[in-house]
Amino acid sequence: MSSEEPDSSFIFFKKQMVKLTQNPIVMLNFNKETAQNKKLTDSVQKAKLIFISGGDQSRFMSVVQNTPIKTAIQKAYENGSTISGTSAGAAVMSEKMITGNQKLEKEYSGTFDNIRYNNLETAEGLGLLKTAVIDQHFLKRNRYNRLISALVEFPNLTGIGIDEATAIIVRNNKVEVAGESEVIVVRNPKGIQKSKKNNLISIENLQMSIYTAGQKFKIK
Repeated sequence: MSSEEPDSSFIFFKKQMVKLTQNPIVMLNFNKETAQNKKLTDSVQKAKLIFISGGDQSRFMSVVQNTPIKTAIQKAYENGSTISGTSAGAAVMSEKMITGNQKLEKEYSGTFDNIRYNNLETAEGLGLLKTAVIDQHFLKRNRYNRLISALVEFPNLTGIGIDEATAIIVRNNKVEVAGESEVIVVRNPKGIQKSKKNNLISIENLQMSIYTAGQKFKIK
């Protein structure tokens, strides 16, 4: 549902998953009408694994927001199902979701070339992670500015930047890194000051950590 090519996304995912399980693997590509279909949303709630593809996280949330789909995903999570996703599918996990857009710029850019306040656009995500905000393709697309901007707006959250071919596995408040690259964690910004000139900001102190496969850290 995040992807412009949902069929291709599903085929690619299924080719990998059939090697790992004999359980049925089903594509559910909801729209505004089918979002109200109780039989389909019950299937979501009962699924052992829910995987959300890459693409545009705002496209995904525009369909599921304020619908039984979102409730079904949240209940599945509460009941112990694994909720997973790649790229946009990772971004939607947090309550404060980075959309990728800048309020102060007219055109979309894959990276932020500045750190300014009131520039980062966020929206409501699935809310499975309430104390962290997720960014993706992190090292590959040099998204430090974007994640730091998120902490300026939400200083009580933990910023987690996940690189490509890399994942975090979250169990309660414990997070483990898996994959080929690194995960950057930023938190506890101190001494934030916002200048009235050009929306610039300064931070006196900021904690940053870098983790690789097998290493663990905690979130609130």
